[in-house]
Amino acid sequence: MFNDIINYFLAPFQYSFFTNAFFASILVGMLCGTIGVYIVLRGMSYIGHGLSHAIFGGAAFAFVVFDQRPDSAGGTEDRTWSFYIAAGAWGFISAILISQIVRRFRITADAAIGIVTTASFAVGVALLSALKRFTRNLDASLFGNMFGLNNKDFMLLIAVTIVVLFVVFFFYRQLLFSTFDEETARVYGVPTQIVETFFSLVLAGMILAAMNLMGVTLIAAAIVVPPVIARLLTHQFHRMLLGSMLIGSVTAAFGVFISMKGDIPPSAGTVLLQTAIFIAVLVYTSVVHRREMFLNAHIA
Repeated sequence: MFNDIINYFLAPFQYSFFTNAFFASILVGMLCGTIGVYIVLRGMSYIGHGLSHAIFGGAAFAFVVFDQRPDSAGGTEDRTWSFYIAAGAWGFISAILISQIVRRFRITADAAIGIVTTASFAVGVALLSALKRFTRNLDASLFGNMFGLNNKDFMLLIAVTIVVLFVVFFFYRQLLFSTFDEETARVYGVPTQIVETFFSLVLAGMILAAMNLMGVTLIAAAIVVPPVIARLLTHQFHRMLLGSMLIGSVTAAFGVFISMKGDIPPSAGTVLLQTAIFIAVLVYTSVVHRREMFLNAHIA
């Protein structure tokens, strides 16, 4: 029976597309879990949702400009990098624009995010409505396509993972200080404006790398849910960071497996699993908290 269970879990690995999706999902989950910690602690959960929609607008624009056309040999040119560059530039500009609006005008962060990102998403919807057709890139951008991973998707994902881990490791104190007390950090010489802008660019790059794999409709949940689960389980920042990375990568990997066995999109399987874990942890922590209050009341 034990061998049957092992074979049940190992059987999908005979397919290369599953293996690629499995390892890519680990990187995506780790990325979302890492960046998500800072997003949640800054009270900016909406920016992950917003920037993903903004980048979709850039993806639609890139589709129009760099649409695949027949080449001289009768095939089609591979314009994947052009697609990523254009969509990424759109996302970076959106992130900088949000940051500058908040700092220069009397507009709150959530309002600036809502205006910039929904306008960008509306541009994408308008362009797609005018064209009335999709390609693999645009379809994957909306709903995710982990099993359609190609070499360039994987290369970009690895590159962004390296950059994010580098930033988190070498700018750990600056990010931590500006996250919890921006005004005090500014007094102690931390360039909070540069840190915040750079962080927004890193977030946009992460969303760009994960967009075709998770889809703009679900990536926000993958950014927010793992750190929230970790936050319920610990009050120490470094444990929350490591826990969120672990939860994100493990649930994303199991999400791919659920997708293979249940015939649902990997992004949906990942978010559903994360939500189920969140509910279980929420119930557990609530029971523990009430038990502690009950014991303290009787001891007193």
